[in-house]
Amino acid sequence: MVLALSAEERAIINGRDGAGAAMAMRIVARTAELMGAPRLIPIASAHIDGALYHGDSGTYFAEKLVEGQAKVRVRATLNVGSLDLTGCSGNRLPPHEAAMAKRMMQAYIKLGCEPSWTCAPYQAGHRPQTGTDVAWGESNAVVFCNSVLGARTNRYGDYLDIACAIAGRAPDYGLHRPENRRATVVVNLSALDSALLSQAVAWPVLGNLYGRLIGDSIGVVTGVAPEMLSEDDLKAFGAASASSGAVGLFHFAGRTPEAPDAESALQGHEPLECIRVTPQMVREARKALSTIEADRIDAVAIGSPHLSLFEFDLLEATISDRRLTVPLYACTGRHVLRELDKNQRRQRLEQAGVIVVADTCVVVTPILPEKDNAVLMTNSGKFAHYAPGNTGYGVVYGSLQECVESAVTGRVRFTEEAW
Repeated sequence: MVLALSAEERAIINGRDGAGAAMAMRIVARTAELMGAPRLIPIASAHIDGALYHGDSGTYFAEKLVEGQAKVRVRATLNVGSLDLTGCSGNRLPPHEAAMAKRMMQAYIKLGCEPSWTCAPYQAGHRPQTGTDVAWGESNAVVFCNSVLGARTNRYGDYLDIACAIAGRAPDYGLHRPENRRATVVVNLSALDSALLSQAVAWPVLGNLYGRLIGDSIGVVTGVAPEMLSEDDLKAFGAASASSGAVGLFHFAGRTPEAPDAESALQGHEPLECIRVTPQMVREARKALSTIEADRIDAVAIGSPHLSLFEFDLLEATISDRRLTVPLYACTGRHVLRELDKNQRRQRLEQAGVIVVADTCVVVTPILPEKDNAVLMTNSGKFAHYAPGNTGYGVVYGSLQECVESAVTGRVRFTEEAW
């Protein structure tokens, strides 16, 4: 299919708005050609994942755009970087890498991006309207944007995301098109105990299972009362599903905007597959999130995606007036950090043994201490998926309460009532 560019788009490519804008528009147009898109479409916003340091070339790319006087044309929030610029926590990046990571973060701000530095921009007020086209990076942000907000985005990778933000355009293909948002698989949870579904610990497990079952297909989940699902539950489900599978969009019948019922999510078609999730499947999925059997832990990490203010309320209530014997790393965005600092809440958490991490997280940059045979406990399905490879720590999965109880004693503590 031949890509049709407007006169405006051709003018930008030809340098009307400067070298940086021309480069960005060329990248977007070439991607559209590769994907078979017939045209480019305007976008309302972007979320940029490319500011995370993976090597010097990424810094040079951002600085090249700055040198070309590029500026974003739409609202563009920034995903986590490699440094905690708030000073809450340190990391072990060598001097050269730390300097290049900081240069990269500064370059993206010069391009006009908002220094939000969070993987959960939807918690920081970036919530595009249902039906609008956007260009978001970061897998959990993408799946939340598509599924819970009902905006339309593909999974935009590093550097294409900022190119779209500067061009103000995205290729018209994939999940931007309504017909490609149709569910083809029904995932039925009605065989599961409602007591389990009412607990936050279940949703990362179910998300991990869903991702492994469905891959890159689109499913509609049935058999769960819509009022049982909080936004944090959907966040945890989506993040885990996007990590274990390639999920960019899911529907929950009666809960998400494009699924007032299962038939609407299916767009009137019969499903290609129906999956009935059994308690045994869930127990096996929960077990699979732990990569090691251990009786002691070296650290706890929570907040992938970044913790909401409500989740900090739960953390504080669970710790109460106790002190932790192993560090608990709580990753969040600076929008939440500002609220924690208003009444010295962060100070009290730190006195209890919590290490608040802002602007980044412990899986994408070296914050955790180097230790042989180290064990990390987490309540995050995404941390459980990525931490072994990214940090070298073995992982034990548990609920927030189990994570806190284990951090207090330094020994793994499980409560089996939910399962």
